Amino acid sequence: MQTRELHRGRLIDHLHLVVRDLAASRRFYAAVFEVLEVPMGGSADDHFWADELFVSTAQSHSAQGRLTGRVHLAFQARDRAMVDAFHRAALAAGGTDNGAPGERPYHPGYYAAFALDPDGNNIEAVFHGEARRSAASVKVTF
Repeated sequence: MQTRELHRGRLIDHLHLVVRDLAASRRFYAAVFEVLEVPMGGSADDHFWADELFVSTAQSHSAQGRLTGRVHLAFQARDRAMVDAFHRAALAAGGTDNGAPGERPYHPGYYAAFALDPDGNNIEAVFHGEARRSAASVKVTF
């Protein structure tokens, strides 16, 4: 029997979005990450990244000349106020409203807001409520 420890943020190694307008995407994600307290990791002329998210132009070597299709990304928020701030920042930075902050029927305490980024990706900030906050890491036995 083997025990492995899983940590928040480790299910996905990385996600790569290929966008039409890198400057517009950089403004959008920089504003969103600022209120979510996620530091930008770095950038170059054809890409930028933060934590596990990598965003590039179609001309970058790793994109192979193709844009990605529409995706849904959900970022964890610390509390409801952070979800509200995410929504305001996303719209102020060129995003389009895709669901104002509020409770959702997914489970009790699910509070989220949605905005479309400049390429139409559905970006969400979610706070799962106090009951689910403590599940940051879990031990799983195989």
